[in-house]
Amino acid sequence: MVGRMTVRKVALLTAGGLAPCLSSAVGGLIQRYTEVDPSIEIIGYRNGYHGLLLGNSMPVTQSVRDNAAVMHRFGGSPIGNSRVKLTNVEDCVKRGLVEEGQDPLKVAADQLTRDGVDVLHTIGGDDTNTTAADLAAYLHDNGYELTVVGLPKTIDNDVVPIKQTLGAWTAAELGALFARDIIAEHSANPRALVIHEVMGRNCGWLTAETSLEYRKWLNNQNWVPDFGLTKESWDIHAVYVPEMEVDLEAEARRLKGVMDDVGNVNIFLSEGAGVDAIVAELEASGQEVPRDAFGHVKLDKINPGNWFGSQFSGMVDAEKTQVWKSGYFARSAAANAADLALIKQCTDLAVDAALRGESGVTGQDLEKKDELRVIEFPRIRGGRPFDIDDPHFTKMLEEIGQPKGAKVATDH
Repeated sequence: MVGRMTVRKVALLTAGGLAPCLSSAVGGLIQRYTEVDPSIEIIGYRNGYHGLLLGNSMPVTQSVRDNAAVMHRFGGSPIGNSRVKLTNVEDCVKRGLVEEGQDPLKVAADQLTRDGVDVLHTIGGDDTNTTAADLAAYLHDNGYELTVVGLPKTIDNDVVPIKQTLGAWTAAELGALFARDIIAEHSANPRALVIHEVMGRNCGWLTAETSLEYRKWLNNQNWVPDFGLTKESWDIHAVYVPEMEVDLEAEARRLKGVMDDVGNVNIFLSEGAGVDAIVAELEASGQEVPRDAFGHVKLDKINPGNWFGSQFSGMVDAEKTQVWKSGYFARSAAANAADLALIKQCTDLAVDAALRGESGVTGQDLEKKDELRVIEFPRIRGGRPFDIDDPHFTKMLEEIGQPKGAKVATDH
């Protein structure tokens, strides 16, 4: 290892929503540090920036080091997550994380200083990692050097310029597994409309990948069509993602034909699809649109799946409509083999980068021929849209008879 800096204490932090990589990434970082230099002290801040602001941490003991590999078998995060935005002072005060008049960024930086942390590893999305970069910059300006190395976590796979974020493959696999059972609900009633709502606020990658994974399973099954067990009734009949403009009336006519011919309709829906229309409808009726600390619309409150169900139910003459959400099931899983391999590559690189004092986010850099490297913080941002011209996606739409629709304009 060239140009190694002196590192005495490392802190780990997981933040944002869950993804099938957090536990494994924490375990992987502990394993790597133990292999390279077991004398380095490691702590974990409980519940992300929530714990950092409150000075709530726990040590990585020898017993934890000895059992770090166990973490690869679990979902969730052993040190806990939270959604805390350090620049949202009002929210931090309201939640009792800082006192009135305090700057959360300064409180967090002061805590890192008191704890004597040389390296901070953040495992989260773009907000988590760019906030960590702000902390490092603040500390630098105040004479304290902190190396920050992040790992890219999000099941949406929408971080620029990273090709594949940790946990996304597993979430798609688990969403497809979830779909196998809930699509069986089409047989509970005549003329059933089944909507599978998949996570994905601004990006349709997870919905598309979940659909493709499900249809891989579908295409490998045997059927008994002369006794009602048909591929057509178990297939996906529509896939809607935020990047795609949907003509509801035209789609309703098409799906009415599917309902008449097949006897049921199955839809895979990204939770972010149609949100603009729902918000406009709520605001036009004078209702308040609920939002979180980051200003995001609370999707669980406005229920896009229910909205689409209410739109389509009457138009396709559905006798029963069901909306099923796979998000919490998929995001809380343990990492699969593909993600475990990618996590190990990223955690090993993260430790090596930290020990040479190189800050950034480890990942496959789309703008540098997918090279696995430490990506500079200023280049990290969220909102990378899913490309609806992806050949696998367009082929699937052709197979299920769905027009691709126009692309929705995006600023990204």
